[in-house]
Formats: sequence, structure tokens, C-alpha cells
Amino acid sequence: MLTLGMIWYIVYYNEKVKDWIDNMPIGMKAYYIKITERLSKVGSNLGLPFTRSMGDGLFELRIKAKEGICRIFFCNMSQKKQKNIVMLHGFIKKSQKTPKKEIKLARQRQQAVRKL
Repeated sequence: MLTLGMIWYIVYYNEKVKDWIDNMPIGMKAYYIKITERLSKVGSNLGLPFTRSMGDGLFELRIKAKEGICRIFFCNMSQKKQKNIVMLHGFIKKSQKTPKKEIKLARQRQQAVRKL
């Protein structure tokens, strides 16, 4: 349920992640904007086909456009009275299964964010 006044802010793990997202193909970028607008209103539990839980507080944005498929891993982080959705890592998907190295990097970054 949407709580009025509840805003989730989209933040980025680092500039490299932000630049990668900013330079996605136009169709993917448009879908990313559509999904993140919804995330900022209701939080990370949009569910399929938009997001999927990867367990232990890690989620993936599921982006599909005419240019292909990409995934962006994110987690939630609250600081004082502000609720953030932190974009951790993104990649263009080239196979059916998500490569373990991509998940591993996202989990490492998630752990770093948790320590803040």
C-alpha cells in the first residue's frame, strides 16, 4: 500500500554505476526511468516483471527493451529519516542465467553499503 509522503530516493553506489546507467541504450534507459519512478513511490517490492528478490535484501531491476536485456542490482538503505534505493551494479545480459561474478560484485557492494 502506498503511504502518502513516503518517498524513496534513488542513489548510486558510485559514479561508475551512474555513468553506466546514463549511457544505456535509449530503450533500456526509458524502461529504467519508468521502473525507478515506481520504485520511488512504493519501494523495492514491485515484483515480477519489474523487480525480483535475490535474497538477503538484494534485488534486481529487470529491464527488457528492443536493444536487449539488462539487470541492475540494488538494495535498500535508510539513513536518518531518508529511505534510499541504492543502485549497486548493472550489466547487459548475454545468457539465460545471471553470471555468478555479477551477483558476487553486487553482494560485495551491498555489504559495503550496509557498513555505512
